[in-house]
Amino acid sequence: MNAKHLADLILMAKNRPKQRMVVVNGVDHHSVEAADQARRLGIVDVILTGDQKQIEATCSHLGIDSDNFEVIHAGNSDEAALAAVRLIQAKKANLIMKGLINTDKYMRAILDKQFGLVEPGGLLTHVTVIENQAYHKLLIVTDVAIIPFPSLKQKEIMIRYLIEVGQQLGIEKPKVAMIAPTEQIIESIPSCADAAKLREMAQNSHFPGGWVDGPMALDVALDRESAQIKNIKSEVAGDADCLLFPNIDSGNVFYKANTRLCQSEQAAVVVGARVPAVLSSRGDSAQTKLNSIVLATLMSR
Repeated sequence: MNAKHLADLILMAKNRPKQRMVVVNGVDHHSVEAADQARRLGIVDVILTGDQKQIEATCSHLGIDSDNFEVIHAGNSDEAALAAVRLIQAKKANLIMKGLINTDKYMRAILDKQFGLVEPGGLLTHVTVIENQAYHKLLIVTDVAIIPFPSLKQKEIMIRYLIEVGQQLGIEKPKVAMIAPTEQIIESIPSCADAAKLREMAQNSHFPGGWVDGPMALDVALDRESAQIKNIKSEVAGDADCLLFPNIDSGNVFYKANTRLCQSEQAAVVVGARVPAVLSSRGDSAQTKLNSIVLATLMSR
């Protein structure tokens, strides 16, 4: 099945084995609501770490029976994060989700070497799937939240992650556009120079699972007419499945323009750890968090 909409991911997830998810400091309304929705869909069993009384109060407010979850009491968000990563380490959960906790603390717990959630030399990167009504299919983008200025080597790994996510969504050979201000190879512009090197690697079969091209301006990547006007002949141009942004500034602006100005729906996970990690903003809706849980179940090995 090739997912055309985020709702399709739920159908795909229902055909996979049920996962066991731990929510770090799962005391807030949106996290608990999303976790319960995913539980009722039959795609996860849920563990909540956090203050038990606060969890019970949140569940009561939402009309949810707290007995639907396994609750592990923690006095504060640091203790909640510690409890969660210990569950992952012990293989008692295979998904982790950010609840009401600062992102730095959440990521620090995942990266803590004593728990082995990230292999030595491993790379964590944030992957977002966006459904924008103005585009004809889902868009998979990275990185909008973690890596400020990815190196050439990091971009190589990020491309592999984009292709992997695309394949999990049913795309046989995902099309990856490396975004830059222009299609010209201008050595003084790092995004252009790096994209040229990565394109050469792609031409030498370095990314056999997908089509990889760039440097490519955003309009050329997403709009066939723009590609035709500029006479850009490429498998990717005008039909990209995936966008590799050159830095967090451009990626984050694209993400927030989609969510705030276009009312686009999205799902987001951090990949590169032993298990997928749901990383959504504290202000994200329960629907966004649910979408992210579903995407994480598809990425779980």
